[in-house]
Amino acid sequence: MIRTLLVDDDLLTLELHRDYIDRLDGFTVSGECTGARAALAAVLDHAIDRPIDLVLLDMTMPDGSGLDVLRTLRARSAAVDVIAITGVRDAEVVRQMAALGVFQYLVKPFTFATFRERLEQYRTYLAQSHSTDGEATQAEIDALLGAERPTGSIAVPKGLSPASLESITAAMRSSDALSATEVGEILGMSRVAARRYLEHLVTEGTLRRTARYGARGRPETEYRWNRGPQTP
Repeated sequence: MIRTLLVDDDLLTLELHRDYIDRLDGFTVSGECTGARAALAAVLDHAIDRPIDLVLLDMTMPDGSGLDVLRTLRARSAAVDVIAITGVRDAEVVRQMAALGVFQYLVKPFTFATFRERLEQYRTYLAQSHSTDGEATQAEIDALLGAERPTGSIAVPKGLSPASLESITAAMRSSDALSATEVGEILGMSRVAARRYLEHLVTEGTLRRTARYGARGRPETEYRWNRGPQTP
């Protein structure tokens, strides 16, 4: 299992990323931190007995930046891999993170499909690095250096707004079950528009669709956060 440390000063974001990790094969959450100092301690204090493989690192925290965390880790020769997950889009920050060997730089907000794609890329890279030994071919060298990693992101389907998608994702994560009508009322959009976003989230596996039976009339479709396999 790939031992993963989650670092973000927002508790709801930590919960979201934990849910995402739980839905991926080959990964396990080894710890959660809300600050830079705690993140450094989590990586460095367990570097020998229970080493962290991957850090999902926020850039802005009350007691330091993700850039400072990565600089310190590299100065201490920590071989841990890092994926930056942040709302910071400053090109200079991106360049500095790249120079320090960040594996990916993922900008919020993003969908589960994007998150899954990037983590699966990392899992493939890690498997390649462990299986390559001795004299490497050019293709193996490229894979070890990350040359084959795509830098683009998965596009939100045409007609859907990334901001609205993030708002609906947040609303569903904090609710038990909502219909398209209820989501529309909460976010100030039509039922038809809300349903398009909800169905997209069902398609990518973030939500599951069930029937809500009322006192009379046809059953209404409701949507729930997909928290893993459901028991019959």
